[in-house]
Amino acid sequence: MNNAQIIEAFYTAFKNLDADKMASFYHQDVEFTDPAFGHLKGDRASQMWKMLLSRQQGKEFIITFNNIKSEGERGSADWEAIYHFGPKQRKVHNKINAAFEFKEGKIIKHTDHFDLHKWAKQAIGFKGYLIGGTSFFKRKLNQQTVGLLNQYISSK
Repeated sequence: MNNAQIIEAFYTAFKNLDADKMASFYHQDVEFTDPAFGHLKGDRASQMWKMLLSRQQGKEFIITFNNIKSEGERGSADWEAIYHFGPKQRKVHNKINAAFEFKEGKIIKHTDHFDLHKWAKQAIGFKGYLIGGTSFFKRKLNQQTVGLLNQYISSK
């Protein structure tokens, strides 16, 4: 399987809510980074996907992906997620650009880029509009998401 096929299979597994399959494409030393979770290493990156997908079972959750590119040990893709977030179940349509690096036929580095301020406006509403673009918000969101991940991992 070449790197472009790995990216396609990764997002197909995501679309199918198959976090175990997604994790199978990650190198054991993978590094994942995005605005919501910050920087995660190794199994914590795989556990993040498992936690996120476990919360989407039976809910509206749409993943689309396109523009997959691969050159040498690097690759990229654009993907979108449509889902409902938080206690108010606000509809979010997040557009993400992903960058990948590969090692030994696996994803060793995965970085998702998206507009956190735009996400916050959708997910949180007016408060997200006001503070969603601040470093304070990003820091608090990272603390919250990492806390949820720690709870998820310790409950297993």
